[in-house]
Amino acid sequence: QVQLVESGGGLVQAGGSLRLSCAASGSRITVKDMGWSRQAPGNQRELVATITFGNMTNYADSVKGRFTISRDNAKKIVYLEMDSLKPEDTAVYYCNAKIVRWITGLFDYWGQGTQVTVSS
Repeated sequence: QVQLVESGGGLVQAGGSLRLSCAASGSRITVKDMGWSRQAPGNQRELVATITFGNMTNYADSVKGRFTISRDNAKKIVYLEMDSLKPEDTAVYYCNAKIVRWITGLFDYWGQGTQVTVSS
């Protein structure tokens, strides 16, 4: 069974920082691209940041210069460091990973989500 488990969400004041983590678990897996998306109430889910196995990164324009995505391939963990947070960053943040399962192939997995709330 493959799982993505997120942690690190919470309540923070505008201008503050939070660090999200997402750990992938499962037997005989290889984690390829990883990323974070978010969904605010009434809005569609939007891609925030992605990182390849080789550490190439991509960011949404709305978070460039404020958020940093990184990963630890040995531990199968992806991080999202969020600085200079704004109230409009309030959303449920979801971890996503493309994972190769031995024999069965490449699949797309999502975490359960973690709430980030930024107060003004």
